[in-house]
Amino acid sequence: MSMLPDLFPGFDERRIETSGAEIFLRTGGDGPPLLCLHGYPQTHVMWHRVAPELAKHFTLVCADLRGYGASSCPPTDKAHETYGKRAMALDMVEVMAALGHDRFRLAAHDRGARVAYRLALDHGDKVERLAVLDIVPTLDAWVDFNARGAMGKFHWTFLAQPAPLPETVIAADPVAWHEMLMARWCAAGSLAPFAEEAMAHYRSAFSDPTHIHAFCEDYRAGYTVDQAYDRSDKEAGNKISCPTLVLWGGGRSVGTVSNTLEVWQTWCTDVRGQALPCGHFLAEERPEETAALLSDFFQTS
Repeated sequence: MSMLPDLFPGFDERRIETSGAEIFLRTGGDGPPLLCLHGYPQTHVMWHRVAPELAKHFTLVCADLRGYGASSCPPTDKAHETYGKRAMALDMVEVMAALGHDRFRLAAHDRGARVAYRLALDHGDKVERLAVLDIVPTLDAWVDFNARGAMGKFHWTFLAQPAPLPETVIAADPVAWHEMLMARWCAAGSLAPFAEEAMAHYRSAFSDPTHIHAFCEDYRAGYTVDQAYDRSDKEAGNKISCPTLVLWGGGRSVGTVSNTLEVWQTWCTDVRGQALPCGHFLAEERPEETAALLSDFFQTS
């Protein structure tokens, strides 16, 4: 990390061994603990524009998921459970315990939000409040995979193909793949909303073959075990019991999440939310509004 720009001045760096991976994180600020998880195709750096405001009120923990950024890439398994959200959620429970946080607030975007809601379902006693950014649960996303959805979420089926198909294609030009997705999913349709210093982190993380394989496994898990976890909870009537905030981008031209709040109302006992005038990357496209909404929600007792 030392060769890349430091976008979290004053924050400490930590590496914590969990039962399944080594997790890299940045921590700083003061107040109740707030764990922040990133999505694909990013790292913990996606929080760099909202972190200064949130750190005024919370002890922030911005972590790289296993297989992403500076965290380790555990060996994969045939069932894809290594990169299933149950295993990734357990990483974060163990990370927070190692930092002395038995209970915490949790904000997460994209793939990290899939880890976050799984954590809230599997370890409900750990999560005081939950915020999920620009997703619906994995099972609902697959069920809603109509023709328009398939065009917008084409990477779901591509990345979930058996190895080494997607790995080989992406490795031919990983930067082009990464930048195409970043531009495609934001309202501007370009890389204009993103700081070049942040892009340097993303390009570095997404050019390594081991990480390319890991994030493909993340999506393979999404197609297999993650759907199974969701279906089991749905059939059992399990719901997220903590107060939940749902935010999503209303200005995305492709891959738009439909009926977001209505879907989450079937999964949560206490949920509210709204769209922001941006694309997928709320914390970088609309950092002031995102920070304010998160800060207000997480400060509510």
